[in-house]
Amino acid sequence: IKYKKKKKEWQTATTIIAVEFNGGVVLGSDSRVSAGETVVNRVMNKLSLLHDKIYCALSGSAADAQTIAEMVNYQLDVHSIEIGEDPQVRSAATLVKNISYKYKEELSAHLIVAGWDRRGGGQVFVTLNGLLSRQPFAVGGSGSSYVYGFVDAEYQKGMSKEDCQQFVVNTISLAMSRDGSSGGVAYLVTIDEKGAEEKCILGNELPTFYDQ
Repeated sequence: IKYKKKKKEWQTATTIIAVEFNGGVVLGSDSRVSAGETVVNRVMNKLSLLHDKIYCALSGSAADAQTIAEMVNYQLDVHSIEIGEDPQVRSAATLVKNISYKYKEELSAHLIVAGWDRRGGGQVFVTLNGLLSRQPFAVGGSGSSYVYGFVDAEYQKGMSKEDCQQFVVNTISLAMSRDGSSGGVAYLVTIDEKGAEEKCILGNELPTFYDQ
C-alpha cells in the first residue's frame, strides 16, 4: 500500500492473497506501506475486519482502501441489525464493488473480500471498479506479478485448511523476497464457521527458498 501525493498517484505496492478451503477461507498480506521510495510503516495490518466472519485485504492507496473498508464495515453493521442475522459475504463484496465503482475517479484501491456465511460457506470475491467475481483464490498488489506462476502451479482444488495456510505463507514470502514494495511481516486470517483467527508471522520466521 502506498500513500498518495499531490499531483502524483502512488501505484499499488503490496501483496495480498485469499484462498478458499472446504469450510472457510485464509487471507494473507505483507505489512509494508511506502510513499515513493520511503517505507513509512513496516507493520501495517492490511487485513481489515468488515464483519465477524468477513474480512478484506487492502491494496492501493492506504487512505482510500481504509476508507472503503470503514464505510463497508458500518453499512454491514446496520444491515445485520436490519435482517437480524450475519450478512452474506457476497453482500459485503457487493458493497465494496459499488463504492469502488461510484468513486472510481477519486479512489485508488483494490480490495479482495473473503469470509464465511451459513449459505455459501467459505467464499473469495475479487472487486475492481465495477467487477465482482468469485474465485477459488485471488492475489493482488504489486507483489502478485512475481508469484502468479507459483500460485497457478501450487494451487490444488480441495486443499485442507493447513495446506491453504502454508500456501498463503509461501506466496507472501516469495513475493516479499522479489518485490521491493512488499516486506515486513506476514499477517494471516483464517475464517470458518467458528469465527476468525488472526496470526502474525515475523520476517525471520517466514519460509526461505533456494536463493535466500
